[in-house]
Amino acid sequence: MNEFGNISGIIADMAEQLSEEIARTGKSNPAMVGIHTGGVWVAEQLHQLLNIKEPLGSLDISFYRDDFTRIGMNPVVRPSQLPCSIDNRHIILVDDVLHTGRTIRAALNELFDYGRPASIMLVTLIERSGRELPIQANIVGRHVELRPGEHIKLSGPDPLTLEIKRTA
Repeated sequence: MNEFGNISGIIADMAEQLSEEIARTGKSNPAMVGIHTGGVWVAEQLHQLLNIKEPLGSLDISFYRDDFTRIGMNPVVRPSQLPCSIDNRHIILVDDVLHTGRTIRAALNELFDYGRPASIMLVTLIERSGRELPIQANIVGRHVELRPGEHIKLSGPDPLTLEIKRTA
């Protein structure tokens, strides 16, 4: 079941907002980076819609998570790929769901290990309640309020679908 309707339409709206924000702020020629896995799927569509010249970058933040040792993760680690220098570049960082802010914090830490960007604009398909860190997205596809025991599941990449999952 897809409670969110047409995901492609939501992403097209986000691309329009992002294009307007880039024009308004004069941050031309940005580089786009998606966070594995869902953020990369969303970024692929945005990258194509915005016709960004630089190849799409991707981050795997597994080793940058603050709960890595605490929860005993055995992650499937993919290499991060930043096909261009990020020094003094305007970066568009894309994730699928912004919840606590901890994934974004980890992504920012990893990005700064690669260099010092001029700016970072955060774009997320879904923003939900439960923020634990003071992180806010610049562009949001949908705001969602969830009840305890609910989470959002993104499946993809073709087609992208979102649904609210309820745990017993």
